[in-house]
Amino acid sequence: MRVDLVDPPAYTPPYDHALATALAAEGARTTLVTSRFGYGPVPEARGYAVDERFYRLQRGAPGSRLRRAARLAQHVPDMLAYRATAHRRADVVHLQWLTMQPVDVHLLPRGRRATLLTAHDVLPREPRRGQLTAQRRLLERVDGVVVHSEHGRERLTGELGLDPGRVHVVPHGAFEHLTAVPGEEPLPPELGAVPAERPVVLCFGLLRPYKGLDVLLEAWRGIEDAELWIVGMPRMDTAVLRAAAPPGVRWHLGFVTDAQVAAFFRRADLVVLPYREIDQSGVLSTALAFASPIVLSAVGGFPEVARTGAAALVPPGDPPALHARLRALLANRAERERLGAAARAVATGPYAWGAVARRTLALYREMAGP
Repeated sequence: MRVDLVDPPAYTPPYDHALATALAAEGARTTLVTSRFGYGPVPEARGYAVDERFYRLQRGAPGSRLRRAARLAQHVPDMLAYRATAHRRADVVHLQWLTMQPVDVHLLPRGRRATLLTAHDVLPREPRRGQLTAQRRLLERVDGVVVHSEHGRERLTGELGLDPGRVHVVPHGAFEHLTAVPGEEPLPPELGAVPAERPVVLCFGLLRPYKGLDVLLEAWRGIEDAELWIVGMPRMDTAVLRAAAPPGVRWHLGFVTDAQVAAFFRRADLVVLPYREIDQSGVLSTALAFASPIVLSAVGGFPEVARTGAAALVPPGDPPALHARLRALLANRAERERLGAAARAVATGPYAWGAVARRTLALYREMAGP
């Protein structure tokens, strides 16, 4: 079977490359059709082809207005050019991200045996006017929609009214490749100097308002025998949060490359995701791969992971509950070890990329037919 994984803006390189590698290992002739990732190197292609045909004219720094404008100007012609050639090579076109939904609905590949779209963000958190209608039209136009949790499936069928038979749950795989990146880098000097016996709680990833940093910082007050590390690229103004942070909080702000990831997760005694809303998370998939003890807010698809025994749950937006759970786990090494062992079991079992690829290929065959 010939498969195109299509991610024009290269929003999810770890996911794209992990899925492409796993599909290729299962015998699919896979091509990742994408653009050049602007923030750093991406995983080496193993067994699949890469076609960086989108947004070849790069202008401005990653994330800048000039870069966004250059991409917008190229989006329609690039999508049309891909549509003109897709039918000649792919049995299945599996779209990962489409950023111009009102326009993209008219640009989908035609004449395919199957076209699917993964809804990584099931529904927009702050939808613009007309965005939900555009998203529904787009999701109804493809042959099938992939989500990463039963929660995501329920939202699309309940809130958007999609046909349940067209929405398919395939778990988000654990990012095992991040545990064996060539040239793994050590911790930054200011963090590497922290004594090994001092426990560390890690909050990792893009920093956005919905991720509950304010809740976490309030919950941290009164915890004096450990450190809280907040690590990642800000997508919000963090100045007020940093100024009001309690003692014991260290910030490492900026993009973290794959070679830098492992050092943070290997050092962490706990990983915390205090989100207010989410479906599933690449940070969670990373923590599972490193067998980290994990604390999650009870939102979105997180309870489905917690039911495997791989994470502890707290109510969202509840600093006292989060404070109590963090203190209890920091004081209980045996419980942390139990959570870590459960995380390892699901990362190498149902959330392993081989299992994910087999479920995905079964879906492709079902959608494409004989």
